[in-house]
Amino acid sequence: MRITQEQKYQRRWWTLGVLALSLVIIGLDNTILNVALPTLQNDLSATASELQWMVDSYVLVFAGLLLTMGAIGDRFGRAGALTTGLIIFGLSSLVASQTTTATQLISARAVMGIGGALIMPATLSIITDVFPREERGRAIGIWAGVAGAGIGLGPIVGGFLLEYFSWGSVFLVNVPIVLIALIGGYFLVATSRDPEATPLDLPGAILSMVAISTLVFSIIEGPAEGWGSTLVVGGFVAAAVFGAAFVWRELTTEHPMLNLSFFANRRFSGGAAAISIAFFSLFGVIFLLTQYLQFVQGYTALEAGLRTAPIALGMIIGSATAPRIVERLGTTRVVAGGLVLVAGVLAAFSLISPTTPYWALGVGLVLMSTGLGTIMAPSTDAVMGAVPQAKAGVASATNDVARQVSGAVGVAVIGSAFNSAYSSNMADAVAQLPAEAGAAAGDSIGAAMMIAGQLPDQAGEALATAARQGFTDAMGLAVFIGVAAALLGAFLVARFMPSDHLPEEEAVSTFDRLEPALESA
Repeated sequence: MRITQEQKYQRRWWTLGVLALSLVIIGLDNTILNVALPTLQNDLSATASELQWMVDSYVLVFAGLLLTMGAIGDRFGRAGALTTGLIIFGLSSLVASQTTTATQLISARAVMGIGGALIMPATLSIITDVFPREERGRAIGIWAGVAGAGIGLGPIVGGFLLEYFSWGSVFLVNVPIVLIALIGGYFLVATSRDPEATPLDLPGAILSMVAISTLVFSIIEGPAEGWGSTLVVGGFVAAAVFGAAFVWRELTTEHPMLNLSFFANRRFSGGAAAISIAFFSLFGVIFLLTQYLQFVQGYTALEAGLRTAPIALGMIIGSATAPRIVERLGTTRVVAGGLVLVAGVLAAFSLISPTTPYWALGVGLVLMSTGLGTIMAPSTDAVMGAVPQAKAGVASATNDVARQVSGAVGVAVIGSAFNSAYSSNMADAVAQLPAEAGAAAGDSIGAAMMIAGQLPDQAGEALATAARQGFTDAMGLAVFIGVAAALLGAFLVARFMPSDHLPEEEAVSTFDRLEPALESA
């Protein structure tokens, strides 16, 4: 349906509603599957490796295609990219709900990643097109709140569905959301694209896909295969080689997919860095906290999911209030302050014990996610406001790649540090167990609790107690990686990130001046 410029402006807040609905399934899908993994293991006879790839196949394809799909949206139309992404996501969700083998489900999840890579950059670039700059910060605040809330709601929705329905329901829930978004999009989302209609940089697209995919693959495989293994080291080398080739291509081609002069703008690079650090800390810590709630404090999947609800609440509060605070204090102070708040809460999490009351953890989750919300909204606005509007799709994709890759790095780095500390903490407790059982209990608290249940009462309780304490102590050490990252980010933002946007015309002319210099570098 063709929408005039006047209608586009009049309907902009309704358009935002459609975009938010489209985005919420991306946030949900990042976390909803985690609570279904035990059920999938039983029903599909999935191995541990297959369970991992049910989660990671989506992340790998999604992250690898983001830049390319953002560029395609700029070139051929963002509304079309959104519609195509929704259709792919909805159909693959329907297929995933009906799969009967682990391999089929992994394949369906990979196709869902294609749909997600079309949806996410399109939503943000359409916001940039629809809203004037003076309203854009508030609209992006809502966008960021929905994105964060979807991540927080995933375990809750997944736990509820599994309590009353089969595991296929965690995929079927996407279908009605997609249908509503498609109908709303037909009437409310206007078509927009790069008016220059430059050719798509196909070699750059291929290089970026290979570089990002091999990087994410190596990060995913590192904890399981070993960071020094041939597979992981080879993956990092390949990512570096293809990444360097991508940079060379973008600096030398007449029509680059990603204009590297964007990074010369300190608001663009500062905003991307702040988002990266925020998601590094968020994904890494949530990875540990969900296990803490289930294995240490003994909650079911649904109970644990409900207890992560403060994350969604805090994200909404932080993202909704940040734009108004930015108007008074400027982006730099708000983003740096949010990072300091996150660092403080993570430091407090190091004091958690196996018997910490939930109210204390819940307050910490609200504060941490509020801090994350105050980082996400203004940082995203900084990224999007620092580039010409015609390139909004690829700028949005850069923002999304930063989120996905840094989140994967957070899980890998914080998770690896935790695993090393946990194994060390459990060394004495598993010393008297048979070799195979001792290795399993020293590697995973889930295995330790299963083995404890098979031992005589006193021995079993001693192993379970040691596992709970060992897990909590290891988590207390691992969260300080997030503390250090957040404090470093706060310093860099305060020191280097400009507080206000350049005027729109000046921002465009700045890139025009920088581009020839970078191309000749």
